[in-house]
Amino acid sequence: MELIEKTREFVTTFLEDEPSSHDMSHINRVEALCMEIREEEGGDPLVLHLAALLHDVGVIKEHEEGGDHAEYSAEIASEFLGKAGVPKKVIGEVTYCIRTHRFSGGHSPKTIEARILQDADRLDALGAIGIFRAVLSMGALRMLKHTTGIDKGASKKTVYKKDPVAGFNEYMHYKPFTIPEKLNTDSAKRIGEERLKIMRLYLEALNRESGLERNIP
Repeated sequence: MELIEKTREFVTTFLEDEPSSHDMSHINRVEALCMEIREEEGGDPLVLHLAALLHDVGVIKEHEEGGDHAEYSAEIASEFLGKAGVPKKVIGEVTYCIRTHRFSGGHSPKTIEARILQDADRLDALGAIGIFRAVLSMGALRMLKHTTGIDKGASKKTVYKKDPVAGFNEYMHYKPFTIPEKLNTDSAKRIGEERLKIMRLYLEALNRESGLERNIP
């Protein structure tokens, strides 16, 4: 447990200036979801704790330089865990989880720990917290582009749309509404379907109140 707490402290310091939705509260929720899913699906708890804590530690570098924060995170995790004396086998399992977790990466993880981390990370984009994170992230990324000129290529069609409500609609259909069918574990699928109900109700109300009517699948 000492290693886990040291890792938590390391990540907290690393992400203290994270302006969007990959902050420490996201990390803590993903870690908790990993443990919840593990109760039914199994998996190594040490690998899951470490992978969940370190999976987004490279996001600041992505904001500053572009690229893939999953790869940056895996590199940072490998260096940190190596210095902490963690066995190479465990480091390899943790970094594999991190490299394959990202939604836009299109990976199909082979290990149960990697499948659980990917599911937990995706579940945090659903439900009431998913709506909050989406709005927060869109605002932060729009401001990042305005102040630095850096944009996120995968988000161009939604984040930078002139009408942010229309952009939010497109984001919902591009990401959250497709997540349940892409989850790996049965327990995650159950959680995902429940959380998606909240998002559908919210989007219906948003479109009605904003005058932007759209059919919701």
